[in-house]
Amino acid sequence: MKRIVIVGATGMIGGGVLRRALATPAVGTVTTVGRRRTGMEHSKLREVEHANFADCKPIMEELANQDVALFCLGAYTGTVPDAELRRITVDYVVGFAETLVGISPNAAFCLLSGQGADQTEKSRIAFAKYKGAAEKSLLSMGFPRVHLFRPGYIYPVTPRPEHNLPYRVMRMLYPAVRLVWPNVGIPSDDLANVMLEVGLQGTPGHTDPVLENRDLRALATTS
Repeated sequence: MKRIVIVGATGMIGGGVLRRALATPAVGTVTTVGRRRTGMEHSKLREVEHANFADCKPIMEELANQDVALFCLGAYTGTVPDAELRRITVDYVVGFAETLVGISPNAAFCLLSGQGADQTEKSRIAFAKYKGAAEKSLLSMGFPRVHLFRPGYIYPVTPRPEHNLPYRVMRMLYPAVRLVWPNVGIPSDDLANVMLEVGLQGTPGHTDPVLENRDLRALATTS
């Protein structure tokens, strides 16, 4: 029975991972870490409220003996100032991961990154540069397994208010666009399911820690 911890369980993907985890017999306990509770009730579920992910030492005991961590917390480009985007995208990931690897050194770490993430940190696109910085830091921490998920457009299977006009347009066009360019994105439920399955079982036959959108789509057909 696996013990898993989810950061960002109130978001679209984190919430999907949580629901799938609670329904998975191989998962024994699920700990969520977030600024607010999910509103869900389940015998497997334990919720930890924590605001400053850059410093997770106060919740160290709750992170002990975990088997899998799924970090799904993030921010949309343009919705927060650049400094805040970097703090959420890099500092929060690194702060949480450093605490986790010290108390659960055998845990696998799954990061919801993004298409175009640049580990050289030379990209002029802030999102790509910061996601790449987070990826690079994780790979150097000594986790036995790190999986870096780089989806393209994430199609919300359950309708939601979109953050800006481009997202609203893409949501309308995606069902048609994916027929021509299948690797342009992935449905949210497929991504959530793949993240959990990879966290629990790894990726036999795929040694690269990076999982691009095409890899995620391929895994979705078998999970």
